[in-house]
Amino acid sequence: MSVGTDAGLLAPTWAGTPVAAEVTDEAWLQAMLDAEVALARAQHAVGLTPAAAVEAIASVAHADRLDLVALAHAARAAANPVVALVSAFTEVVAARDVAAAEYVHRGSTSQDILDSAAMLIARRVLGLIAADLERTGAALAALADTHRHTVLAGRTLAQHAVPTTLGLKAAGWLQLVADALARVRTVASALPAQLGGAAGTLAAYREYAALDGGAGEGGVELLAPFAEALGLAEPVLPWHTVRTPIAELGAVLQLVTGALGKFALDVQTLSRTEIGEVSEPAAAGRGASSAMPQKRNPALATLIVAAARQVPAHALVLAQCMLAEDERPAGAWHAEWQPLREALRLAGGATHTAVELAEGLIVHPERMLANLELTGGAIVTERLTVALAPVLGKVRAKKLLTAASAEAADTGRTIGEVLSGHPEVTARFTPDQLSELLDPARYTGAADALVDRALRGYGHLGDTTDGGGIR
Repeated sequence: MSVGTDAGLLAPTWAGTPVAAEVTDEAWLQAMLDAEVALARAQHAVGLTPAAAVEAIASVAHADRLDLVALAHAARAAANPVVALVSAFTEVVAARDVAAAEYVHRGSTSQDILDSAAMLIARRVLGLIAADLERTGAALAALADTHRHTVLAGRTLAQHAVPTTLGLKAAGWLQLVADALARVRTVASALPAQLGGAAGTLAAYREYAALDGGAGEGGVELLAPFAEALGLAEPVLPWHTVRTPIAELGAVLQLVTGALGKFALDVQTLSRTEIGEVSEPAAAGRGASSAMPQKRNPALATLIVAAARQVPAHALVLAQCMLAEDERPAGAWHAEWQPLREALRLAGGATHTAVELAEGLIVHPERMLANLELTGGAIVTERLTVALAPVLGKVRAKKLLTAASAEAADTGRTIGEVLSGHPEVTARFTPDQLSELLDPARYTGAADALVDRALRGYGHLGDTTDGGGIR
């Protein structure tokens, strides 16, 4: 029977990005083998498995020594891949050292190996994600600082509202990335190894330890060296049915893609033909249409948004799998594997794409200025309402300016032209004062100070010179 290849043909968000290699079947198989080696090392650390057996097991624990496709097909029989893996791997070890084969998977259960492998995969992917979030954050911080005085129309409910700055808009994107990065680092630092045996009692581990002459070692004593051998956190308890680590992974991956999705969605909107305030960095073939030669679609933003719309569904499955019955569930655990992999690679692909988008984003200030004039000055009527309130009262001022805005829209005149004919306005303001009040650049509030706050807040988080990043 022919076997296809999952190269990401229908998943351009992650196809060809660094995360793709970290979540392949080969990568998962290798991670499971790494868990088997770590178990042998841990048992040796407490005086059980002989050093020669550990060396033999480790020397052949390479994915390319096993028939991955055959293992995948054999996994159907036991509903998980570890049963077939242990059998095949034991044969490989026996070919090297018959005695060492007796120490493969000693006392373990499938979930110990696959859950630990999942944490290894997650740690590697979160490392990639953190590094890309750092670069994206740095680019957005530079954008916020550079464009702190670049004025554009703030939009609420799809309409022009009041002026804002691109710097403040970028600061909002930066805050999202900073929040995501902080959560990624927290989750990555606490990913636990899994070790519990058949029903989470560590019974078989202890029994084998007794067989080898150990004095109780092989139970909880194995947890620390096993976790250390994998570079994972030591679990308090076996978490076969305490699925917080998996659900939390889903949640943080959803947060990552949601944060980046907001940034990407804004880029899509601002790059619309009729808006044209930003555009994506150009590259050969990027954004091309198969039918319309003139188009340059926002491809990078589209890839990120596509990921942000998919990951929540995968995260929901992972959250639902917290409902795991008994000491080992039938179906809940099994339902986690593919959604976790998809969420990891979609988030990893999205963050890698966000780096290119943030670092290469092209800003068009002249279009921003032109768009500010689309409402003929109505975008600053809130300011005029405040200015007229002491004279006319807030209600009367708002009513006057609402009517003036409608008249300007109907006649094509500017708000300034309409208001210059209102005695209540001309009695209060000179033409120069009215012109100053109508200048969008003079009504950006505390945008500059808010940008400073965002940059200060990100400063420490974005600094990885002290080893703050995930390595």
